[in-house]
Order: sequence, then structure tokens, then C-alpha cells
Amino acid sequence: MNGPDEWDGRELPGSPGERPRIPSPRSAAEDHGPLPDTPPVPVCDPATDALGTLPGAGPGSGPPATMPPPAGPDPAWPHRVLKSLLGAWALAACSAEETAAVEAHLTDCASCADEALRLRDAVGLLHPADSLDPDPLLRSRVLEGCLGRRPARIPVPEWAAPYDAETAKLDALLRDMGEAEWRAPVRLRWFEGERPVERETTVAGVMGHLMAVDGLVATALGLTDPLGTAAPPGTPDPLIRTETFWRGAGEPHRPLAVHAPWRDQSYALMRQVSFAGAKVAELAVPYGDFRLPLRDAFLDRAFECWVHAGDIAEAVDYPYVPPAAGHLHQMVDLAARLLPSALADRRRAGLAAPPQRLVEAGAPGRTLHLEVEGNGGGHWYIALDSPAALGTPDRTVAHIALDSAEFCQLAAGHISPEEAAAGQDGERDAIRDVLFATASLSRL
Repeated sequence: MNGPDEWDGRELPGSPGERPRIPSPRSAAEDHGPLPDTPPVPVCDPATDALGTLPGAGPGSGPPATMPPPAGPDPAWPHRVLKSLLGAWALAACSAEETAAVEAHLTDCASCADEALRLRDAVGLLHPADSLDPDPLLRSRVLEGCLGRRPARIPVPEWAAPYDAETAKLDALLRDMGEAEWRAPVRLRWFEGERPVERETTVAGVMGHLMAVDGLVATALGLTDPLGTAAPPGTPDPLIRTETFWRGAGEPHRPLAVHAPWRDQSYALMRQVSFAGAKVAELAVPYGDFRLPLRDAFLDRAFECWVHAGDIAEAVDYPYVPPAAGHLHQMVDLAARLLPSALADRRRAGLAAPPQRLVEAGAPGRTLHLEVEGNGGGHWYIALDSPAALGTPDRTVAHIALDSAEFCQLAAGHISPEEAAAGQDGERDAIRDVLFATASLSRL
């Protein structure tokens, strides 16, 4: 047997039993003479990370050639740079040059094209087209579905449903506000006599006003008066009650303290009328110099809650939706039914033309056709000569047509009769008197 270092002939290429050849150690490069000149290193453009020069083709080939400027998207942008731009491209945050380079690259690179599609889909989830706020009708749809399967043992009266819905909407708005927003200035507007009136307060002041006037309904139902021992004697109007509450609570102070009492009072009102049902619908609620049956008082409070919630939302720059069409129709119907009495009050104050003829109670008389268009709209026939007269289509002497939003803004005192965009036909004095009577329904 030969030793490991002895030659046995199997090292020859192609010989039987050829063993793997172990190369001998290499000599250093310096042992074979001087080293050749090192070719120039390609220059990297820091702005584009692209190579600016190319090395020479070999010894003696001359200086390195400079890359010509590319036409359109730079084809020399490295793959890693273009891939890193895909996220910005999906967000439309690339410059025009970067966008062109990425989109040109996507036509040639399948992996980057797939990644770009995934990123675009993800961006679509981050920026939905619809608002993140829930549908304002979601609550009513959920309740309707629940009650359809299991009717409420103690249902809410139909005439109290608008108040229930509007207080719930306002409560949701208040929950989203911080203390600074509670101090935001709010401009309250209404109409007195022949002119508009304004009063500036805060969000907290508006909620104090709502709670003080809702207290008229609460006391009529035997609940606690929110004014407590500070309540003025007799049956003062809403303005006096509001001023009393503001003085006692210190309107600019402790803005968050009024939210919970107002919410608790609205819950108590709904609970009380739900248990009482139809037995209390005609209960009289005093409003200073006039009274409303409880069913109408709840519609009045629902309307004012919606109007002042809109004032608050405007002050804090928050979107707010109108009532559901069915609820809005009930509010418009209340205003239309109050117009003959409001017109009579203005005549007694010398602010409207006297009636042309006396009409017995229940007898048909001169009539104005009030047409309210849009959600919650309808047709009403307003008696012009007496609150007890009967308005009928065949005795119509004038016609007014308004959009429902315009009519509600007029009834809330937010626009003047002259500003109301109303279609008009017939007796001019009757039209003017009814428009001003609508504005006179407003109050603080």
C-alpha cells in the first residue's frame, strides 16, 4: 500500500479510480510583477441612488464614460429604491417624477405590482368613502326591529317619540364634547314683535335653558322642578325661568355639571308619560300666558331641543341631522295648528290687520293654504278671521309654499319673514300676517 504522499498513477485525469485533485497553494499576486491600474469606481448620485459613470472596458480604453441623462422616468433607479416608494405611491404622496418612475417599474416587475395592489387596497380601508359616524336612523331601525319581535310592555306614546329621539341625539352630541367646547359661545335667536332678537350664551347656558323650560313639563307631571327652591312663584314664562336658572347656577361656571341633570330629567319625563299613557295626553302645561296640552308640550320641547342642538352643533363645528320625517311632520303640524292663535295675539297687540269679518266658532271662514314641501311636509288650511273658525280649501284667499327646513327656521326665529323663501299667491296682507305669526311662535 502506498502512503498518502506517494504517487500511484490515479491522479491522472481519466484514469481508473481517479481521486479528487487537491490544488497546490497559490502564490501571491505581488509575486508576478506590478499590479494593473485599478479601474475607476462608478459614481453614485446621492439624489437618485443611480450610477452616474461606468468603468472603462479594459486597460487602455480611456476615461470612464458618463451615463446620458434618461428621458422620462429614470431607468437607472435601483429596484430597492422603487420598492421603498410603493407605500408613498399608494398614498398618492410621491412627487410627479417618483410617481412616473414607480409606475414605469410596475409594468416590468410582477412582485412590485402585486405589492402595489395590496397597498392600494389597504389605503382604501384606511380612508373609507363613508362617514365613520353611525347612520342617524340606526337607533330607530334597531329599536323597530327589536320591538317587531317583542313589543314593548310599556310603549312610548306616539306624541312623545319625537322628544325621546331628539334628546337622545343631543345627549350623544354632548358626550363627544370636552370642557372647552362646553364654554364655546352660542348665539340664540328668536323673534319678538317686528324684529329679531339675539342673546349670546355658552353651550352650558343652552343646556341650562332647555332644562329650565323642560321643568314646566316636569312640574305638570308631578316631578321635581330643576330650579328647586329658586323657582319663581306662579307660572312664569320660559324667559324668566331661564334667567333664574342662569343666575343661580352661575352660567359661565361648572359647564359639565348641567349635562347629567338634564339627561336624568329627560329620562324621568319619558318614564312618567310611558307609564301614564293616554291618561295624561290632555294634561295642561302652563307656559306663562298660555297653555298647551301635554301631547303638544312634548312636541314643542322636541322642536326646541332640535333647534338648540343645531345651535350647539354650529358653535362647535359638528354636523347635525334634522329629525326623522315622521317626527318632523308632527312638529310642523303643531306649528300650523298654533298659527290662528298666534295671528289673533298679534292682532290684539296691533301688529296685524284686523279680521275682515266675524266668523262663528266652527264655521268656515277666509283661509290661507299653507303648503310645506320636503320631509315632514304637507298641506294645512289656516283660518284667518278667528282662531275658532274652520279653514277650508273652498274659502282659500291666499297660498304660501315653503320648504320644510325653511318653515322650521322661520318658526324658530332663525330667519325673518322677509328672508323666508316662500312662494306666494293671493292676498298680500294675509300672506304677510301669517309669515309674521309663524316667526312669532319662536321664543328663548
